[in-house]
Amino acid sequence: MQTRNKVLDDISQLMTNAMGVAQGAKDEAETAMKGMIDRWLADRDFVTREEFDAVRAMAQKAREENEALKARIEALEKK
Repeated sequence: MQTRNKVLDDISQLMTNAMGVAQGAKDEAETAMKGMIDRWLADRDFVTREEFDAVRAMAQKAREENEALKARIEALEKK
């Protein structure tokens, strides 16, 4: 009975170690993949959401100013 428990304990320890190695490999693969994706995105000159929102706000403001100037010009032309 003692021998059998030792064998089961050894198998259990082996499986625990294998799971630890698998978890480490998973973490390493995730880190490598994240690095690859970050480099790929950086090479593509994508803009951040903050940059996009800032330019969008500037464009909206420019449109509003253009509409105001257009109305002002039309009013001056009527005089």
